[in-house]
Amino acid sequence: MTSETLLLVAEHITAGYGRIDILHDVSLKIAPGEIVSVIGPNGAGKSTAFKTIVGFLTPRNGRVLFNGESIGGLRPDRVLRRGLAYVPQGRMVFPQMTVLENLEMGGYIERDSAKLAEALARVYALFPILAERRKQKAGTMSGGEQQMVAIGRALMTSPRLILLDEPSLGLSPKFVTTIFDTLVAMKEAGFTLMLVEQNAARALAIADRGYVLELGRNRFEGPGRALLGDPEVKRLYLGG
Repeated sequence: MTSETLLLVAEHITAGYGRIDILHDVSLKIAPGEIVSVIGPNGAGKSTAFKTIVGFLTPRNGRVLFNGESIGGLRPDRVLRRGLAYVPQGRMVFPQMTVLENLEMGGYIERDSAKLAEALARVYALFPILAERRKQKAGTMSGGEQQMVAIGRALMTSPRLILLDEPSLGLSPKFVTTIFDTLVAMKEAGFTLMLVEQNAARALAIADRGYVLELGRNRFEGPGRALLGDPEVKRLYLGG
């Protein structure tokens, strides 16, 4: 893959909080249409990498290119307007608002009502339960259903790339399966996805490519299935 064919290039990123660097020379890349999974132990810097890409942190070194343009240090709202959506961990929904109101909040930057209606129809096609529950307050839903709302809200801007931080965290086994099935369906619908995920085996199983971070550095990278079968990756990160 050349830089011209890539949608996102985060290259040699050093970043952190205050004076403490969490990431040391980390590189992540994704091409249009891929699912890329980022795994690693707690404290590896996975979420920090995503926060740096979407603008919550400014890289001290390195560069972040999205669709060929530098976005390193841009505010998150400006990054969103360029077509890069972010679903943070923790199922952040507006609990007192209905499902539909939550989804509409996701499309606040879109002024074209026809495009909004099209995006809403696409969300309902991926998550039929949200159409059924559109008048229900989001705070009364299960954790898995709230995660669907959070992902659906990110889709309302019709993003070119979606970063998902721990989409299966804290969900029941049934909803974990539902979320991973949905991620595959999103890829088949034309979306490009990069996810940080503690459920490493399942994340690599659906990934075109994967990265393993450790102590804020790149440790392994390669096709998802190859990493899944790698004895060293299995021993260190997959409990095998």
